[in-house]
Amino acid sequence: MLAVKTYPIKGFFCSHGRMVIALLFFVTAINYLDRQSLSVIAPLLRNRLSFSMVDYSHIVFLFFVGYTIGQALDGKMIDRIGSRRGMLACVGLWSSVCMLHSLAIGVISLGILQLLLGVAEAGNWPGGVKVVAENFSPARRAFAIGVFNSGSTLGAVLAPPLVVAMVGTWGWRPMFVVIGAMGMVWVGLWSVLCSKEPAPAEATEFSSPPRQAKMGALLRERAVWGLMINRFLSDPIWWFYAFWLPAYLTQSRGFTLAQIGRTAWIPFAFAGAGGWCGGFASDALIRRGTPPVTARKTVMVIGSCLMFCGLPAFQVRSSALALALISVVVFGFTSWASNILSLATDFFHPEQVGQVTGLSGTAAAIGGMVFTLATGWLVQNISFGSVFIASAAMTVCALAVIFWILPQARRVEL
Repeated sequence: MLAVKTYPIKGFFCSHGRMVIALLFFVTAINYLDRQSLSVIAPLLRNRLSFSMVDYSHIVFLFFVGYTIGQALDGKMIDRIGSRRGMLACVGLWSSVCMLHSLAIGVISLGILQLLLGVAEAGNWPGGVKVVAENFSPARRAFAIGVFNSGSTLGAVLAPPLVVAMVGTWGWRPMFVVIGAMGMVWVGLWSVLCSKEPAPAEATEFSSPPRQAKMGALLRERAVWGLMINRFLSDPIWWFYAFWLPAYLTQSRGFTLAQIGRTAWIPFAFAGAGGWCGGFASDALIRRGTPPVTARKTVMVIGSCLMFCGLPAFQVRSSALALALISVVVFGFTSWASNILSLATDFFHPEQVGQVTGLSGTAAAIGGMVFTLATGWLVQNISFGSVFIASAAMTVCALAVIFWILPQARRVEL
């Protein structure tokens, strides 16, 4: 079984625990490889399919529309039908849509496919966080979440060289088919290795029995709004680097597609390390007696300080130094992200974590939509530098929300 009562997995020395986290890690990598493939070849497709930077921002915007819709729907669906079947449904759908990208003929078709991709891919995080909440104790969750969430950085690291190599060998259309097929392989592995739906978890830190909460009840909770507003402000910072880094390197730094393939993976390698380090740090504080929410906030403050390195990144003359500073920014962000995702498991019962994570993901996607449209306009009419400045300002606001709306370490009993 994927989970049994009262945290069956105490650490990563358990073979079953390693298997579960490994599967979540690799599916998250595939998730990001799917979505990053378009951003890597965007400079090529702008010439082949004749669309502008503003057109590209509209395509990415439609991805966020789907992602916004999918976060709330997928989270509720996963809580209802279970993490195993929910993950199967989401991964199977987004892999199929990725393959269909090979048939795109212009801006409209790419936009529709990105919309569908966003709906399906949104389920990865509600499902993954729910699996962690069902299987790991509070003192192990942030590291577990950091490990599986760092799969996104593996996907981002692999995307530039892998996509460029496949496009150079087969062309951009077959590339989408091959990447989509990777998700189908994962579906088969998940079906075999996690063959049963988990039993209802009984987390020992909650006094009430597990049950699903209605959306209205969740939206009346201050903790939910704190998580939603925080992710509305902070997640767009990651989306900027994930979707726009190749365009920035091309337009502002004069990189060729080959140079992007050789170097654009470097910041995302640091992002992967940040997720592991941030999760490990807060879990270590908890094991030493620090209250969970206080431990998460402590690491998030450190991460936010690192994220300010984006301010000098666009000003330095050296492209190598700019990439180094961007690497520090995304390292700080992923250490932050491991802990903001873990806060949902600290406040809510595992049987409600899918919906809560979905709601905060919805807010994050809305923030991503707004910021993506703003980025397209700012880049075309002002410069990339204005976007780096806006990202730093949003970091300050997100940090203020953590201490203003989530001041108390209080578990929510619904």
